[in-house]
Amino acid sequence: MRELSHLEGLHPRDLTRRQRLLLIYAAGLVSVVLLYTVLYNTGMRTLEDRPQSIFRSFQTVTETMTTTGYGADSPWATPVMNVFMVTMQVTGVVIGFVTLRVLVIPLFERTPLNLDDRLSIKDGHVVVAEYRRDTGVLLDELEQLDVGYVLVESDEEEAKRLSDDGYQAINGDPEDPDDLARASIGKASLLITDAGDRTASVVLTALEANEDLRVVSFTASTRRKPALAEIGVDRSVAPHALIGRRLAEKATTPVDVGTAGGEEVTVREILVRRGSPLHGVSIRDSPLAAHPDLTLVAGWFDGELRIPPSPDDRLTPNTVLVVAGPESDIDEATDEMGNVRRPTDSSHSRVVVAGFGEGGHAALEALPEETTVTTIDDSADANADVTGDVTEPETLRAAGIEDASALVVTVDDDATALLTVAMARSLSPGVEILARVTDADKASPAFRAGADYVLSVQQVCARLVAAEVHGERVMAPAAQIRLVRADADPFVGESLRDARRDTERGWTVVGIVRDGAVRTDERTVVEADDEMVVAGSDEAIQEFERTVDTS
Repeated sequence: MRELSHLEGLHPRDLTRRQRLLLIYAAGLVSVVLLYTVLYNTGMRTLEDRPQSIFRSFQTVTETMTTTGYGADSPWATPVMNVFMVTMQVTGVVIGFVTLRVLVIPLFERTPLNLDDRLSIKDGHVVVAEYRRDTGVLLDELEQLDVGYVLVESDEEEAKRLSDDGYQAINGDPEDPDDLARASIGKASLLITDAGDRTASVVLTALEANEDLRVVSFTASTRRKPALAEIGVDRSVAPHALIGRRLAEKATTPVDVGTAGGEEVTVREILVRRGSPLHGVSIRDSPLAAHPDLTLVAGWFDGELRIPPSPDDRLTPNTVLVVAGPESDIDEATDEMGNVRRPTDSSHSRVVVAGFGEGGHAALEALPEETTVTTIDDSADANADVTGDVTEPETLRAAGIEDASALVVTVDDDATALLTVAMARSLSPGVEILARVTDADKASPAFRAGADYVLSVQQVCARLVAAEVHGERVMAPAAQIRLVRADADPFVGESLRDARRDTERGWTVVGIVRDGAVRTDERTVVEADDEMVVAGSDEAIQEFERTVDTS
């Protein structure tokens, strides 16, 4: 019944093979009944000389095909009508058996169906060939973006579970060309593979079937990237290293990004702390967005940089807002918001890295040379500065946690990460704690334990895949945000509010320079002699200079 209810409002292309079969069956049944009704009505009038209404004929046909008995029409005098009635009876029995097999039995049997029958028609879709993380997080992300996909899962029970939950999943071996063909690999545009040591075999098999495939591969180590590139992988991602770099960048990103040519325009990061009353508030309704002299340049949302953020984006304890405007106004608005962090330094000078594996090494490499870094690991083979249990206070004190300005937690176990966060917070209430967790569900407990910023491997990987589908880059550092001054002629006559209204272009107007002073009030109307202060990523500013700035 669930499958039938899903048919309403669906485009035929979105229907699964089974749903299409049900539609064909229903249409065929209706057609047979209507045809028999017309023929029976004609026969009663011309052969039996007993004309009757079409509705009476419809009733008799239904009674015959369902074998529930006849009304007052029987018996029939002519041979032709008797043969016709027998034909209807046989047809009814056949349809009854088909109905039993197609509709009734599948409703009561747990696994009677080929999972391929549940796939909708695919073209230009994503094939996910194994995924060793939380598959539901990835597939939910793709479905939210309305991205077509097929997951090839080698574990039969897992494939059935995902298919029963409504996902486009089949059971198969991604190294088998026939199984990839079942996922329409020849029509796919992107292959995502997370198959460990089998990755090379999966990629080569897929490229034999479709040499135009774009391939993204997850790998445990950055050391495998050259080999994967050699076999045709377009992008290799080591999730732990990726997040390690991101946490390090976040720990050392300058709070004051810059000023507009010496004018009093400051760009500052503001972190929404755990327990903030702003939790769940949309950007549109936040105090910063409503401030006439401030501009929301960008926002970090679970590790994704959005320049500028959408008014519909909602603030969470993992949100970092990048705000531009007069420094005094930023300070005032920050104080009014309450429970946000406004760092006093432009960057962290002493950083402790807990966990010196793949992620910890990536974090160390991403930290500036002038930053004092102390690494911790429980294994002597890791060659960390401090060897010991990161959850023990003695170990954290030996690493200088009480004097550190930031702690980057990159341990592999989520339970260990949470305990490390809690212990560090108890030893140093003012340290900024940036943590990595594997399970997306552990992000909230990490905040409660005392973390200021948390990234989930599962969530980041899912969003990275979704971004790759659209050819976007994710995890770009905030240091890419630039302030430039440009000629304001393209905006003459517009208010700053109008100039800021487009949130899709990747850059935003901070204010105008007039008579040596910067004006950021959204009601200010741009005049011919003004200069425009624009903020955005490197790429967006370059696009602005090519397409908008005429100076």
